[in-house]
Amino acid sequence: MDSKGKRQELISTSEIADPSNKKQKVNESQIIVSPEVKEAMKKQNDVSLFLAEKVISAGAKNSNFVFSPVSINAVLTMDAATSGDKTFKSSILSFLRSSSTDELNAVFRKIASVVLVDGSESGGPKIAVANGVWIEQSLSVNPSSKDLIVNFFKAEFAQVDFISKAEEVRREVNSWASRHTNDLIKDLLPPGSVTDLTTTIYGNALYFKGAWENEFKKSLTKHEPFYLLNGKSVSVPFMSSYERQYVRAYDGFKVLRLPYRQGRDDTNRNFSMYFYLPDKKGELNNLLGRMTSTSGFLDSHIPRDEVRVGEFRIPKLKVEFGFETSSVFNDFGFDVSLYHKALVEIDEEGTEAAAVTFLCRRGGGASLRRRPPPIDFVADHPFVFLIREDQTGTVLFAGQIFDPSKSSSASDQP
Repeated sequence: MDSKGKRQELISTSEIADPSNKKQKVNESQIIVSPEVKEAMKKQNDVSLFLAEKVISAGAKNSNFVFSPVSINAVLTMDAATSGDKTFKSSILSFLRSSSTDELNAVFRKIASVVLVDGSESGGPKIAVANGVWIEQSLSVNPSSKDLIVNFFKAEFAQVDFISKAEEVRREVNSWASRHTNDLIKDLLPPGSVTDLTTTIYGNALYFKGAWENEFKKSLTKHEPFYLLNGKSVSVPFMSSYERQYVRAYDGFKVLRLPYRQGRDDTNRNFSMYFYLPDKKGELNNLLGRMTSTSGFLDSHIPRDEVRVGEFRIPKLKVEFGFETSSVFNDFGFDVSLYHKALVEIDEEGTEAAAVTFLCRRGGGASLRRRPPPIDFVADHPFVFLIREDQTGTVLFAGQIFDPSKSSSASDQP
């Protein structure tokens, strides 16, 4: 970007956006959510599953897939709160099943101030979030909108020259995304995605790195077959454990919850990874249909007790997926291009994950009781996974695995 023009420099950098800012702390002794905000957060979690189904049906059928609902929600909330386009604002509210921008802002505030605060200094997950807004320099910016962008959303704000330097801006915005995701997400905006007709780009970048509460022993990791839908199998490394696990069997599927090390901050946040494994090898799409069509599905299917496990194996994996969602939003009247890419990698130590979303607008003990039998949990066929904060239900990442031997799919580029 042109270093001469001060109007192209970042006006404000937030504490949320800067993962190295040591002043950032959770200032609430516990997660207290009003009934209204809690209900709004539940609706957004239902929307997360709905969006997953839409994207999967549009371009990820029977293939590896991952995305970040909380990242997409962030850019849509920023746009709804600051846009003067009433039709578009109404479309966002309809999509997110929200009654008002005030409701969206309340959810954003809770997630930003509590859920997505870095916990690494106290031994918890490393979390870094950045928001950014780039606006065409020839356009006037409403002072109240700019105040919301800088002071409420804590976003980096820049007025840039889309008209004559669109390609330069595109490269700078991609560099911003890479910088805020530990270089995991690169070149999200493809050539031609930013033009002289672009008026605004809303961006969100999310980075998560968490260690398992009980790490897996590398010596127990062995290659085993993972069964594909076509009847074939691939040999992939599976992690095993003799520990008790949070597993529960339901009608037609099982759920595993793997807690992350929580740290010693002053909240009761609990981050976990969930695996939803159908009993039969070809039933993942049916399970996903149940998950997306049942309101409150996630909250009503949580293993809360550790149980003895018999056979226990989950594959090491790395999955990356990118998409451009204009076709997904057609039913809601969105005249925008929304680019999203996410990556999740799990191994014996824990999980590293990142996501970026860009919304481009154009204008224009001993017991005498009988012990229950151990539960097997062998994830050797397609399954769904989530990374979630349990107290609020916030879904950070969600995805499906059809072949863990592949780190990305044919649709991993927008």
